[in-house]
Amino acid sequence: MLALWGRRLPSVWVLLLWSLLQLLPPPSAPAPHSAPYKPVIVVHGLFDSSYSFRHLLDYINETHPGTAVTVLDLFDGRESLRPLWEQVQGFREAVDPIMAKAPQGVHLICYSQGGLVCRALLSVMDEHNVDSFISLSSPQMGQYGDTDYLKWLFPTSMRSNLYRICYSPWGQEFSICNYWHDPHHDDLYLNASSFLALINGERDHPNATAWRKNFLRVGRLVLIGGPDDGVITPWQSSFFGFYDANETVLEMEEQPVYLRDSFGLKTLLARGAIERCPMAGIAHTAWHSNRTLYETCIEPWLS
Repeated sequence: MLALWGRRLPSVWVLLLWSLLQLLPPPSAPAPHSAPYKPVIVVHGLFDSSYSFRHLLDYINETHPGTAVTVLDLFDGRESLRPLWEQVQGFREAVDPIMAKAPQGVHLICYSQGGLVCRALLSVMDEHNVDSFISLSSPQMGQYGDTDYLKWLFPTSMRSNLYRICYSPWGQEFSICNYWHDPHHDDLYLNASSFLALINGERDHPNATAWRKNFLRVGRLVLIGGPDDGVITPWQSSFFGFYDANETVLEMEEQPVYLRDSFGLKTLLARGAIERCPMAGIAHTAWHSNRTLYETCIEPWLS
């Protein structure tokens, strides 16, 4: 009898364990993202439109489902040649209501020329609530290079003499000339530039202190660019580097605007709020469609 009980014991325990397992709740699914993702606002570049960002939109929807993404459809195509201050005003009117509905803050992804538009927005908007400003291959310290765009717009001019057009009142009516930065004619640039020299704090103006304070409201500045861009010249302009008079590139920390902290770069870096993400092998028109670039340099900052 004892031997028989010993042989039955394992099966009894199996039945008991099975009964207890039926009482346990089923395994729970992974917890969803606890808080909603901040809205994302995308600003296009020169000769672009919202259609150019369809891949980026897909990436965000896939990795951060439920994110409200607005690709602003303003100043498309040739309208992107309008003076940048005119564009800043138009984009400001578009982003104001989006920010007003997002007390938790928003993210800006701004491509090429659009990166300058966005930096100006951060300067002039007293109550902006931008968490991450992602500058995607943008000539933040200006442009000094022959490109297909320039050859189409000014077919008889080369970069060495384009200053004659860009640093005239007529030339400043074109967006490209608003950030044309000729390192061999610095005095003309400082006196004539109606946009870049102002947002850089390189020329005195009555709003300089307020603009710097506004810019420093940003939570994080993410700078993206690379040596194979093919358009932004020098490519280090995407990281606030630029040529000196000998066309030697000086990095951000060597630039006078950084050393003087004229609009807040040095302060941002000191508080750990600047992220630099250089990536080789990406042409200028592919930054917003490259999946690896998105996963490495953009997605981590879309909280």
